[in-house]
Amino acid sequence: MENTQKIGFWGYPEPNIVKETKEKYPNAEWIDLDIDFNAPKTSILPESYCKIIRNIIDNTINIKPDLIIAPIGKDKCDSGWFASKILDDMGFHVVTTFFENLEPKNEIIICKSNLPLYEKISTITANIIKPSDKAYTHSPIPVENTSSNPLFTPGFWGVPPNDMEILKLFPDTTHVYGWTRCVEAGTPADLDLEMYVNPNVPTVFYAQAFCSKAQLAKYLADKYNGLYIDIDDYASNSIRAKIEAFLKLS
Repeated sequence: MENTQKIGFWGYPEPNIVKETKEKYPNAEWIDLDIDFNAPKTSILPESYCKIIRNIIDNTINIKPDLIIAPIGKDKCDSGWFASKILDDMGFHVVTTFFENLEPKNEIIICKSNLPLYEKISTITANIIKPSDKAYTHSPIPVENTSSNPLFTPGFWGVPPNDMEILKLFPDTTHVYGWTRCVEAGTPADLDLEMYVNPNVPTVFYAQAFCSKAQLAKYLADKYNGLYIDIDDYASNSIRAKIEAFLKLS
C-alpha cells in the first residue's frame, strides 16, 4: 500500500482512523464517495434504492480507490454497512469504522452562520477530512421571524442531498439541522441532536428517497408543521415549487 493514490470514504469516518491514514499516506487523494460524480450506473443494486448508496457503489467501481474508509455504525446506516461488505467481497480494500461518540467535539457555528446554505453544507462535509479554522458570522433568528422580514430565518433538516442545487433555493440566513448539524458538532451518531429543531424556525425536512431517515424527517415535519420532501435523484420542478412556496408563505 506504499503507493496508495486514492482513498475513498463516506459519511463521517472515525477521526483517529482518518488521522492515522493521512499520516501513513500523506500524498493520497481523498474522495468522498457519497457525492454524485455522474459515474456510469452499475447493476449491483436494486433499481429503486438510495441514491447516496448508489453513488458509493458506482463511484467505487468507476474510480477504483486503493483504500476505502467506511463508517458502518449508527453514525451512518445499515446500507453503508451492507455496501462495505459488498465492496469487500468484490476485492476492494475496505477499513470499517464506528464513530458513535456523543460528546460534542466542536461548537455549532457554521450551521448558524450567514454563509449561503450550499456553502454551509459543503464546508461542513469538507471539514471532515480537512478542517478549516475560518471564522464565521452568525445568522441570528429574528424576534419576528416571518417571510416578509428581510432577516427571515428558515431551516433545512437532513443530510447533504444528492441534488445540492436545491440548497440554492434557501436564503443565506437558513439554519441547518439534522445529521449535518451532528457532523459539525463531531457527533454523527447523536440521535437527540439530529432530532432537534427550533420550533420557531419554519423548516424543510429533507430525506433521500429510500433512506431510513425519511422516518425521522416525516415525523418531525408533522410535529413542527414543516415541509417534508424526499428526492430520489434530482429535484423535480414540483419539488422546487413546493420549497419556494413554503419559504414564501411561512
